[in-house]
Amino acid sequence: MSTDTVTHRKLVRILTAIGPYLRELKSSESQYFFDCLAVCVSAKAAPNEREFWGWWLTLDTQDGQHFEFHYQFGFFDIEGEWQGRALPKKHQAEVTRTLRDFYAKLAACLESLSLTISPSATLEKDHVLSLA
Repeated sequence: MSTDTVTHRKLVRILTAIGPYLRELKSSESQYFFDCLAVCVSAKAAPNEREFWGWWLTLDTQDGQHFEFHYQFGFFDIEGEWQGRALPKKHQAEVTRTLRDFYAKLAACLESLSLTISPSATLEKDHVLSLA
């Protein structure tokens, strides 16, 4: 597919189709915001009062052809805000697995559109996502 045919609206539709991760209201033509509420802190809480461990990822572009990603792990609080926090050891594997699964879908999606993706320079060299 030619990259000049991938409009912002079309990209939003395609990114939405890969899972429940894209937050369209927090996205723009140059930045796409994704998150995942991977592990519920307490299922005993009412649904609108639940908090989660998970991750959020931003996908930035300057030219609509190359994208850079940056992600963080943390805590999704009762107010619906992300807080950067270290994950409890017992949840690290599950939260990391959901991020890797999402990234594989995201990378394949962008590649199918002849778009490229790389980590942001702000990520440490030992981040958990493979570019392979």
